[in-house]
Amino acid sequence: MTGANYRGLDRTLIDALKAPRNASRNTPSNSSDNAPSSVNATSFSTPHIANASNAANNQAITVNALWLSDIHLGCKDCKADYLLSLLNTVRCQHLYLVGDIVDLWALKRRLHWPESHNKVLQKLIELAQNGTQVMYLPGNHDELIKPYAELTLLNIKIARQHIHQGIGGHKLLMLHGDQFDADVCVGRFYAILGDHLYDLLLFLNRNLHRLRERLGYPYWSLASYMKSRVGKAQTAIARFRQAVVNYAQHYDVDGVICGHIHQPELSVHARDNQYSTPDKRQIIYANDGDWVENCSLITETLNGELQLCRWNEQSVNLDILSSIVLAQTPPQAPVNAPKPIPQTATHSPKQAEIQPRDVA
Repeated sequence: MTGANYRGLDRTLIDALKAPRNASRNTPSNSSDNAPSSVNATSFSTPHIANASNAANNQAITVNALWLSDIHLGCKDCKADYLLSLLNTVRCQHLYLVGDIVDLWALKRRLHWPESHNKVLQKLIELAQNGTQVMYLPGNHDELIKPYAELTLLNIKIARQHIHQGIGGHKLLMLHGDQFDADVCVGRFYAILGDHLYDLLLFLNRNLHRLRERLGYPYWSLASYMKSRVGKAQTAIARFRQAVVNYAQHYDVDGVICGHIHQPELSVHARDNQYSTPDKRQIIYANDGDWVENCSLITETLNGELQLCRWNEQSVNLDILSSIVLAQTPPQAPVNAPKPIPQTATHSPKQAEIQPRDVA
């Protein structure tokens, strides 16, 4: 894709950013007076009953870092309203946008930019302007931004990949993951067939969501459910996971966080012998999923726990899918104590049964 192809899109996005904001929307104050001084895992795992939003009640959830990817602003399947609710509720010191934030591919095919997408983009810029350290790692759908790596635009730093150092000193490599497409391919026929079937699944997913919403049911991803039961899809996911883990082992990191394949996961894997040391025998694989199917994200809490979460639009809270302790645990604390983790339809039991552990 050439720069000329995006001249119209550039003007559209610039005009959208200049559009006046809706002064009546509920946006929590960024004042530190309203921020809670601490947060623990139980505040995430016990959703409250939402008769009003957390934003309206200033009941913000605070984390150290938050990872989002595959938002696909400009795509009609983007869950922009849910994401805006999350951004108005969860506060963080570090916000990492791990690729495919704006879907330039979709915008090239058909211009789709509703007000909710505009508000999300404006909210991300607002956070960067008000103290949140925002970093943008472009993916394949927003590859037009890749040439601007190492620059800072509107207080948002742009990078191809980055290493985040957590509260406990652990290092997490971040990248989108589109560079591993060649390792994932399961054959040209299956790739073409998969693209068409995925478009069909998203169409069905969109209409099913509308029906469930009218009936008062929470969001549920048919597309993710079907992918978990298709052998070729699972093969491709496994190949992608292995390629990402192999790549991350070349760096002195404790884990890797990526996106790209719209398959949220948090798991621990043994290192290859050549990369294994007495203090580093395992490596974390974290995929923060997407905001087309799953409405999922990765967080690092203030007590050093890495969590895979899904946004619950009904309770206006984070539902924990799995978690791993990264910060050093005090000696008197039970390091291996199991922690109940809610099961979900979009994850296999093997993925959901991750127990907290120290990977240092």
